[in-house]
Amino acid sequence: MAGSADNHLQARNDLAWAISVGGIAIVAFASLLIFAWHFAATLFLIFAGILLGVALNALTNILGRLVRLPHSLRLMIVCLALAGLLSGVAFLGGATIVQQATALSDTIKSQLVGVKAFLDRNGIDTGYFDLPNQSNAPAASSSTATPGTAPTYNLPSASALASSGGAIISQTLKLLLGTVSAVGNFFIVLFLGLAFAAQPGVYRLGLLYMAPARHRAQATTIVDRISDTLERWLIAQIITMAAVFAVTWIGLAIIGIQSSFILGIQAGLLAFIPTIGALIAGLIVVLASFASGWVATASAFALLLGVHALESYVLTPIIQRQALDIPPATIFAFQILLGVVFGIWGISLALPLMAIIKVLIDHFKADEAGTSAAPA
Repeated sequence: MAGSADNHLQARNDLAWAISVGGIAIVAFASLLIFAWHFAATLFLIFAGILLGVALNALTNILGRLVRLPHSLRLMIVCLALAGLLSGVAFLGGATIVQQATALSDTIKSQLVGVKAFLDRNGIDTGYFDLPNQSNAPAASSSTATPGTAPTYNLPSASALASSGGAIISQTLKLLLGTVSAVGNFFIVLFLGLAFAAQPGVYRLGLLYMAPARHRAQATTIVDRISDTLERWLIAQIITMAAVFAVTWIGLAIIGIQSSFILGIQAGLLAFIPTIGALIAGLIVVLASFASGWVATASAFALLLGVHALESYVLTPIIQRQALDIPPATIFAFQILLGVVFGIWGISLALPLMAIIKVLIDHFKADEAGTSAAPA
């Protein structure tokens, strides 16, 4: 009788302990989700720095296969080579980039206004587009002046001057704060990338040290697989981006599209974002080519189809077949989800995040399959 009472008490204690542990785990997981939601931008910024560090470390390891030098010296050579490449592009093509970027911006704005006017003429409401109507400005200016009469100038009141000055100061502050934030984020990512690439073993050991001792071997396998997958994917992505940039730039220059160099740069950079990046780059190229006529527009569209075929059916299968094996629909759905929730950060970093998730899923599926096959 006493033994059954003791067993009942032990069962109640075990149940209470299980409920307590489960409640603590639920609260901890909810707290983690809330923390990630509120500090998503900072976490994505750190993750971008980690990706830069992985890319620099991968390039350093590739250099190590060619020359036998210490890791720090090889990293310095890689950083100097990248800095020299960027400086050369800025020095040789800086004026061209600025000129073509200005011309491209003006061309796209005029084409968007033309598209809006076309839709308005065909009875489609475009009031939700915040676009200027170029036809209104001349009409307004011509209606204020009468032929043969001297124009009259009305001085603004003090309140109008004060409100205009406040608006100018507000817009200036927003521009300055946005510039400082963008530059600050760039240097944060750069610093984190250099710090991670300078001592990758230190951060790897620190990450593994946080895992429990009995799971440290499994954690080591997972971390190494994630690192290897990201390194191979980043190297393949850099090659793909360079190929897209070169083919787009040369092709548009042959067709005769203005701002071909800057269009090639944006196509190469947007190639980092699968599916959505190609759509955005294609839309920009088509809008920019409208000013050169329908023949140039059709040629540019055919070039985009060729670049997309090159990326999807040549570069990706050959270069990235060992890096990632994720269905395109899954990538697109995950991009849309993270883009809606986290904005541009979610769209840009959706693929490397999915690569990490895929490594984890594959590892635990393989472990589960090995465990289930062990008794047989």
